[in-house]
Parts: sequence; C-alpha cells; structure tokens
Amino acid sequence: MNRCPWAEAELQHDYHDTEWGVPSHDDRHLFEMLILEGAQAGLSWATILSRRENYREAYGHFDPAAIARYDERKQTRLLADPGIIRNRLKVAAAVTNARAFLAVQEEFGSFDRYLWGFVSGRPVQNRWTSQKQVPVRTEVSDALSKDLKKRGFKFVGTTICYAYMQATGMVNDHLVGCPRHAACARLR
Repeated sequence: MNRCPWAEAELQHDYHDTEWGVPSHDDRHLFEMLILEGAQAGLSWATILSRRENYREAYGHFDPAAIARYDERKQTRLLADPGIIRNRLKVAAAVTNARAFLAVQEEFGSFDRYLWGFVSGRPVQNRWTSQKQVPVRTEVSDALSKDLKKRGFKFVGTTICYAYMQATGMVNDHLVGCPRHAACARLR
C-alpha cells in the first residue's frame, strides 16, 4: 500500500489503515483521542500509539464520568504507571478535560454535536499530494482551540486540535495518492 509517509512502522500502519481520517461520532472515542492527542504534546504519535492499550487500562477505557472523579490519590497512582506518559500536567489535564467534556455534553447533548459543528457536520476533504502541503493548524483548529480553552480544556493548542481533527476524521488529510484518501472521502 502506498500509505501516507508519516505511517512508517507496523503499529502506525494499522492506525493509518483503519482509524486515522475516519469520521468519528462516538463520544467515548472522541474523548479518548482528545486525551491521547494532549498526551502527545512534545512527543511522537508513535510513542503514544505504543502505549495506547496501557492508557485504556490506566484511564478505565476513557470513561469521562469516571475520570472526572479522579482525586489526588488516583492521579498519584497514574504518575507511577510506567505504561503511560508520567507527566503531572498531562495527568491533571485528563481529569480537567473529563469535567469540561461532561459540561459540553450537558450543554450540547453530545460532544459529537459540539465538535462537528466546527466543520458544519461534514469532514473537510483536502487534496494534498505531498506531506509538505499538510498544515499543522488552520483557522478552524484555531477556533476550536480557542473555544475549548474558554471552556476550561487543557493541552488543546491549535496544533493539537488540528491533529485531533485529522485523527477523528473532521479533515481528510490522507494524500491523494494514498488509497485511504478515497476510502475516507466516501465516508462523509
């Protein structure tokens, strides 16, 4: 398969071929990706993917209601878990983001409804021919970042938000030469 060049290793192949760029409307998955994208800050996506199952176990399969109740003792236990990124700010942000996520669900009925409103409910279909053309941020990711921060979310800068948009299929940034570009375009 002529994959997008960033998918270099086997673990990345599976993620690229089955998940990246696929429109997601499942609130639990949207929450998981929000936490994982925040955990990636300053690291490679390969590092996070290699620890994804550990994150799922450590964070109770990304149940935002459960994570919102994590106290200092639970956060201290997470900081001792070698299977995740043991960064105090990122662990605290997961709890803060769970609480903010629940507030957005309450306000909009679902996080999906809130999130997909930034792209009018339809994935943006880009037609990049080179990895160099793919942006790291856009006006939409700027707006999403600004709004998430206003709502109390952490680790949601515009670059993280754009990566999140790619991961959850809000934008189709598969290169046009990649078979997944057409496959994801059909999913809109």
